[in-house]
Amino acid sequence: MELFWEKGYHATSMQDLVDNLGINRASLYDTYGGKKDLFLQSFAYYRSIHIKTAREFLFQYKKVKDGIRALFYMAIEQPGSTDNSRGCFVVNTTTELLPGDMEIEQIIQNNRLVFEQLFYEYLQYGIEKRQIPKKKDIKSIATLLFTLYNGIKVLSKTNPEKEDMLRAVNTALTLLD
Repeated sequence: MELFWEKGYHATSMQDLVDNLGINRASLYDTYGGKKDLFLQSFAYYRSIHIKTAREFLFQYKKVKDGIRALFYMAIEQPGSTDNSRGCFVVNTTTELLPGDMEIEQIIQNNRLVFEQLFYEYLQYGIEKRQIPKKKDIKSIATLLFTLYNGIKVLSKTNPEKEDMLRAVNTALTLLD
């Protein structure tokens, strides 16, 4: 996963994989089925960790606006750190392999739906706790939050002004009032 995340799918050679895994080429094919199969397994693993981490992160906050703000602020801050200069594996894969790979496109679409559902559930929690008015269209807000979250991950690769992104997050959170 780390190798694909760092180099991308196309720039990762079979020799890179053999060297990184410390196994011979035949074992790689026998165990993983080939480069694309290994990539898909790595990508699935990353996505499962990412959604689990995001869910745990959000639900540790009892106030929904605080949780969303903290998640977005973390996304804004992370790319500047030396250990996370790779960016988001999902964003990297999207920009490298789409359009053109229908299997990856479906996986990316599913990832979007899973994240939108997470935001929806967290917003629903906010309604239940009377932090968000019942009349709010939280399905649309969940879609907007995912779009903003993904946009931040893409823009972070261009080193935008953090203050501008923080203001955008705060503006989006006014939809919950």
